[in-house]
Amino acid sequence: MLSMGSVLINLLSFLVAISVLVAVHEYGHYIVGRWAGMKVLRFSIGFGRPIWSRRSGRDDTEYCIAAIPLGGYVRFLDSREGPVAPEDEGRAFNHRPIPWRIAVLLAGPFFNFLFAILAYWVLFMPGVMVLKPAIGEVVPDSYADRAGLRFGDRIVEVGGEPVDDWESALVAILDSMVATGKVPLELEHEGGGHRRAVLDVGGDASRLTEPGVLFDGLGFSIWQPPAAVGSLTAGAPAEGAGIRTGDRITAVDGEPTPTWNALLAAVRDRPGETVDVEYVRRGYASTVTLTLDEEGSGENRRGIIGIGLPETSADYYFLRTYSLTGSLNAAVAKTWTSTLFTVRMLGRMVTGDVSFRNISGPINIAQFAGESAERGLSYFLGFLAIISISLGVLNLLPIPVLDGGQIVYQLAEAVKGSPLTDRAQIIGQQIGIFALLLLMSFAFYNDIARILG
Repeated sequence: MLSMGSVLINLLSFLVAISVLVAVHEYGHYIVGRWAGMKVLRFSIGFGRPIWSRRSGRDDTEYCIAAIPLGGYVRFLDSREGPVAPEDEGRAFNHRPIPWRIAVLLAGPFFNFLFAILAYWVLFMPGVMVLKPAIGEVVPDSYADRAGLRFGDRIVEVGGEPVDDWESALVAILDSMVATGKVPLELEHEGGGHRRAVLDVGGDASRLTEPGVLFDGLGFSIWQPPAAVGSLTAGAPAEGAGIRTGDRITAVDGEPTPTWNALLAAVRDRPGETVDVEYVRRGYASTVTLTLDEEGSGENRRGIIGIGLPETSADYYFLRTYSLTGSLNAAVAKTWTSTLFTVRMLGRMVTGDVSFRNISGPINIAQFAGESAERGLSYFLGFLAIISISLGVLNLLPIPVLDGGQIVYQLAEAVKGSPLTDRAQIIGQQIGIFALLLLMSFAFYNDIARILG
């Protein structure tokens, strides 16, 4: 159950995220419309009654923030909505050349992609710590176990394509699994040798694409450092209890600690407590009793045992660094590959190859927004980049109430030589609204299903 504080953080983070990305999207329409000679009547962040507004510029454009912060719009002068004053003749949206209209409609999604590029550029410039794609704990008799995967194996290739981090490996695994039901892997084991393996999921691919199911369904976890002792802090509890470098801690007060993170979690909430620590040394199990040290104060107070990671753990991490232009190139490439992946996943949802449970509604997005905001600015910026790409792709879908549907109308007018009839446009709008309501229904259903478990 989320606390009131967490709910508030989620809500505020969601509102900030939506407001920023809507402002970026609508500014694209606005600025290109201005460049195209169109008259802008209103620039609104949110829908409904304005809670703040002001007018400025030679066109007396109204800039406002409205009460419902779930979108926004730019309203251009349009002769279909009323008469055009003689001094504004030719400045209405529908009076400008069709290529200019299409450019204005494309500008919103384009600015979303541009925002993602700039966000990734900022994130990449100082360098990015990357976790190599290595296998963690393997569940007996799982797909991974039957394929012969073992703890510490590093994934070198997926389907013949080289991968060097978990993000690229995950995209390749999903692509291959959904396309064929099989994931050919080239693995490098801890000794340095290479071998091939195939994850064969057969007709189970769609289920495995459901949120949070992939790794559990395949039967392995992402590699984490084992709870092995790489170094000892002088005078700390571990050294005083006789624990030595090379020991592997297996449990704290009966709580298993297969990984370093599990060990940290087991001692973090027990500052100053006396605990039983089970460990293995050269194949022999032992148990010692020690009293944990503590560091920090107040809510940041936590227990420590006084050990450090093994040096070999560094083999699974690396800092990916870029030059100024290199980080920009990487940001463009990241945005492009993320956009293509989003398009492919949407297409496969339509064909049924990917689960519709991947569609997230505002509740789930708010939770992700809050979690990323709590982890820091860089995580929140990365979250904004992902959502901005999704917003750009969504708006390009050929649904009449979205930018993509309006572009289809403009292309139809160019082919026909005249605008579509009012009846045709109304029917299109009705179909578009139905499609969006259907999409929103799936999203809300998925949100509620996640909350109820």
